[in-house]
Amino acid sequence: MTIPVTAPRHHSRAVSLDLDSPELAATYDKVSVRQFNHGKVLVGSLRVKPGERVLDVGCGTGRLGEYVAGLVAPHGEVVGLDPLPLRIELAARKSSRFSARVGRAEDLSALEDQSFDVAYLNSVFHWVEDKPRALREVLRVLKRGGRVGVNSADADRSHQGAALVREAVLEEGLTHSASVSAPASHYRVNAQQLLRLLADAGFCDVQVNAHTFVDDVAGADDLFAWSSSSSFGNFLSDLSTQERSRVRERLARKLEALRSPDHGIRLERYLVFATARKA
Repeated sequence: MTIPVTAPRHHSRAVSLDLDSPELAATYDKVSVRQFNHGKVLVGSLRVKPGERVLDVGCGTGRLGEYVAGLVAPHGEVVGLDPLPLRIELAARKSSRFSARVGRAEDLSALEDQSFDVAYLNSVFHWVEDKPRALREVLRVLKRGGRVGVNSADADRSHQGAALVREAVLEEGLTHSASVSAPASHYRVNAQQLLRLLADAGFCDVQVNAHTFVDDVAGADDLFAWSSSSSFGNFLSDLSTQERSRVRERLARKLEALRSPDHGIRLERYLVFATARKA
């Protein structure tokens, strides 16, 4: 069967790695339970076993890496990479079986060929600009028969929270903001694109599924803290403090309108998940 595939969408406004701060890194370490929960789903699909060597690409502050270190105990190892030094500082403290270092998905040259049993990219693939190169690098460092897992924000469906933020920005008349024309996840892919990217990189047995997650959100401050720390400061970064405050106030009203007496505020997030194997 031929699957129609369009290229991932790119935007002129690049993601900056220079906006992170100690406060954002510390906040992410506290609020990234959402990424952690869907990361456990991804890792579960890879059937990680004790004694295996695992690569965590885009490990952030190491919450998922610490969990996987427990799965490979007592003799396995997890190596984490992330381009944000402040987050690596926090990740490095997590577990003696989890080593973390600064690095990028597109350049794994510090790692030897065929040196890992498993690799995964959780909550990071939509930030990777050169996706084909990153997947080729992962293929190189995996052993024969090694497994890879990848998830991404779904290019076909904006998270419910992101859609509400965009509405708030528009309603405040802030049409100059890049958030109006370019979602926070600038390089998202859909299921078909993810399948093709993995196959073109040389992986086999590619399986792709869409997932919907439902998050409990306390309010606008909660959503702002999660969005800002998850995007390492890129969330609405082109707006002034006053403009961000206006968006936050309008968003707060929108969220309160969704609040249920029984369930509070619940918002849906949409991701695509894929697993594959190195032949």
